[in-house]
Amino acid sequence: MTRNTSARRRRRAAPSRFERAGRRAAALQRPRVVLALVLVLGLVSVMLLDGYLRSEVLGDHRVRTGASYDKVPQRILDGGPILTSTNGSMRTQSVPKKTIVLTFDDGPDATYTEKVLKILADNDVHGTFFLVGSMIARHPGIVKDMVDQGNEVGLHTFTHVDLSYQSDARVKRELTQTQLALAGAAGITTKLVRAPYSSEAAAIDNYSWPVYKKLGAMGYTSIFVDTDSDDWKQPGVSKIVQWATPKKSKGASVLFHDAGGNRDQTLKALPKYIKKMKAKGYTFTTVSGAMAKTAAQAGSAQAGSAQAGAEQRSGQVPGGAARQGTGIPPSSGTNPPGSTLNVDQAAHAEATGTTLYEGKALIAAVALAEWTVPALAVFLAVVGVAVMARFAMMLVLARRHYRQRNKRRFSWGPPVTRPVSVIVPAYNEKECIANTLKSLAQSTHPIEIIVVDDGSTDGTKEIAESLGLPNVRVIRQENAGKPAALNNGVRNASYDIVVMMDGDTVFEPDTVRQLVQPFAAPDIGAVAGNAKVGNRNTVIGAWQHIEYVMGFNLDRRMYDLLRCMPTIPGAIGAFRRQAVLEVGGMSEDTLAEDTDITVAMHRAGWRVVYQEHARAWTEAPASLKQLWSQRYRWSYGTMQALWKHRKSLVDKGPSGRFGRVGMPLVVLFQIVTPVFAPLIDLFTVYSMIFVDFKASLLAWLAVLGIQLVCAAYAFRLDGEKYRYLWMLPLQQIAYRQMMYLVLIHSSITALTGGRLRWQKLKRTGEVGTPTGVGR
Repeated sequence: MTRNTSARRRRRAAPSRFERAGRRAAALQRPRVVLALVLVLGLVSVMLLDGYLRSEVLGDHRVRTGASYDKVPQRILDGGPILTSTNGSMRTQSVPKKTIVLTFDDGPDATYTEKVLKILADNDVHGTFFLVGSMIARHPGIVKDMVDQGNEVGLHTFTHVDLSYQSDARVKRELTQTQLALAGAAGITTKLVRAPYSSEAAAIDNYSWPVYKKLGAMGYTSIFVDTDSDDWKQPGVSKIVQWATPKKSKGASVLFHDAGGNRDQTLKALPKYIKKMKAKGYTFTTVSGAMAKTAAQAGSAQAGSAQAGAEQRSGQVPGGAARQGTGIPPSSGTNPPGSTLNVDQAAHAEATGTTLYEGKALIAAVALAEWTVPALAVFLAVVGVAVMARFAMMLVLARRHYRQRNKRRFSWGPPVTRPVSVIVPAYNEKECIANTLKSLAQSTHPIEIIVVDDGSTDGTKEIAESLGLPNVRVIRQENAGKPAALNNGVRNASYDIVVMMDGDTVFEPDTVRQLVQPFAAPDIGAVAGNAKVGNRNTVIGAWQHIEYVMGFNLDRRMYDLLRCMPTIPGAIGAFRRQAVLEVGGMSEDTLAEDTDITVAMHRAGWRVVYQEHARAWTEAPASLKQLWSQRYRWSYGTMQALWKHRKSLVDKGPSGRFGRVGMPLVVLFQIVTPVFAPLIDLFTVYSMIFVDFKASLLAWLAVLGIQLVCAAYAFRLDGEKYRYLWMLPLQQIAYRQMMYLVLIHSSITALTGGRLRWQKLKRTGEVGTPTGVGR
C-alpha cells in the first residue's frame, strides 16, 4: 500500500524546470515554423508583385502587325477616333473642327510626366492621359496631381499588353487592376480606354475588333488617334511639331508620350506646338470636352435655342440628353453636389466602397514591393560580396595556417606527456558508450576517464562499468543537463588538463596526445580538435561531412590566425582546468555551452587554438528532424552566447579584441549570411523563370563553382577524398533553405524567451573505431 502510494506521489510530482522548459519549447515550435513559412510566402508574393509590375511575371510582349481587316465595318474604319457602344451598336465620333485633344500615352513617369503637367498648366491647357496601371501604382502622387489639375485620364491596361492576344479574362483583369490603381491613387474610375499599340481607327483589324466590341459592352469608350507626333522616334523638335499638326482645319486627337523612354524632345516640342496651334485659332480640350462639344453642336442643330434655354434653366450642361444617347459616361463624384459639372473630366466617376479600399490596398502593396525588393536586392548584393570576400580570406588564411602548422620545425614547445583527464558526459548513450570508452582505452597518451552519467534511464552507467576498463570512473548524478555534467567532471578531475568529448564520439589512438600538445605554450587556455562525421554514407551525413570539413578546415584555421576562435566543439576540446574554473565553469545560461565558454576564455585573456591533427569521429543526426533539432540548438545557443558577451564590443584588451573582430565575423557569417543566403537562391530561381534563364543559371553556377573550389581545397587539406563533393549542389539548394527556417525558428525563440533542456538525439552506435569508418 505504501509502495503504491509512493509511486502515485512520484507520478503526480510537479515537473522539473527542465521538463517545463522542454514542454514550453515544444508548444512554441509549430507556430514558429508556420511563421517562418508565412514570411517566405510573403516575400515570394512581394517579389511576384514587383515582377508583375515590371512585366517580368506574366509579361506578354507580342505585338500583332499586318492582320487583315475585312470583318471590320467600313464605317468604323472611316470613322473618327472616339469609339462608343450604344445598345450593342458601335459608333465613332470625330473631334470638332479647330479642336485639339492632346493625349499622352504610357505614363505616369517620375521624370517626365510632372514636367508635361507644368507645361500644360503654364499654357492653360488640359490633356487626356492614358495611364498604365503598373505605373499608376508606382507613382500615385503624380496621378492625383494630374487629376486635381483638371486633366482627364484613361486606361492603357495594367501591363501594356496587346489585347488582341489576350483572353477575355486577361482583358478584364488588365482593366480592373488599372481601375483599382486609379481608384487608390486619385479616388476615381474612368470610362476611357486606349489599347496599347493602337493608332488610328483605320488600323483596327479582325483580331482587335472583337476586343473593342467587348470593351464597348463593358461600358468603355475606346480612343484612337488622328495625328501621331511619333515623338518616341526622337526625330527632332521641329519634326514632332510638324507631324502633330492636323491637316487644314480639321480637329484631331493628337498623340504624344510622357513616358516609355527619353522624352526630352517632347518637352521642348510641346510648348511650341501649343502656341502654334493657338495662333491658328485652335482650342484645346480633353476627350470628354470634345464629345460634349460635339453633342452640344448636335443638340443645338436639332432642338434649337429653346431647348438649350430649357437645359440651362434646369442646370444641365448643353447636350446632356445627347451625351446619354451617344454613350458619354455620366459624371458622378468628381464635383461637390450642386456645383457646375466639369465637362473636361466627364469620363471620371468617384471610386467608392470596395473599389476604393481595394485600390488603396493595391497602392500600399505596390509601395511595399517597390521598397522591399530593390532594398533587399542591394542588401543581398552586399551579402554576396561579403561572402565572396570571406571565401577569399578563408582560402588565403587557411593555406597560411596549414603551411605554418605543418612545417617540420614547427613546435608548440616541449612535448606534453603528463596525464590528462577525459570527461565523457552521458545521457542515455547505451548504443555508443562502449565504442567511446573502448577507443579511449587505446589512447597513446596517459589518461583518466571520467564518465558522468546524467540520470540515464537506459543502463548507460551499467554498460560503462561492465567493460572493466582501467582508469575509468563512473559518476552518477540526477539529470541536470550537459553543462552540469561537465562541471561535475571538472571538479572530480585529477589533472590540470581536461579533455571534453561527447558520449557518442570515438577518438583515434593518437587523438589525446595531439590535442594536448598546444598546452606547452603557457598562454593557451583551450584547444579545438578536428571533429569528423562518421556516418557520412547517407545524403544527410554527406551534407554534414562537407560542412564539417569546410567549417573546421577553413573557418577554424581563419579564426585561429585571427585569434578569435568562436567555438570549441563539444565533440572534441581540451582545456586547462584552471582556466575553466577561472571563468566559472560551463554555464547553463545558454544552449551552446561550448561557444559560451570559448568566448569567456577569450575575454579572460586565454588564447584558443585549433589542432587539426587531433581527430574525433562523431555520429551526425541521421534524419532531417534530428538535424533540425541539433542546428536549432546550435544557432539559438550561439545567439544567446553572443548576447551574453555583448559587452566585449566595448571592452579593452583580449576581450575587446574578440568583441570587435570575432563577434562581428560570427554574427555576419553564422547568423546574417545563413538567413539571407537562401534568399539569393530565391532571387536566382525568380530570375531563371521570369527574367533571363541563361544569365541567371550561369551566375548561380559561377557561385557554386567558387564554393566547390573552397570545399575541394578544404578536403585536400584534411586528406579527404573528393567523391562526396558531388552532393554540394544539393546541399546548397536544400540545406540552406532548412537553415533559413532554423534561424527564423531560433530568432523567434530568442524573442519569446523560450528555453530548451539538454536535447538527446537518437543514436545508432554505427560509428565505431576510426579504422571502421570508410572514407
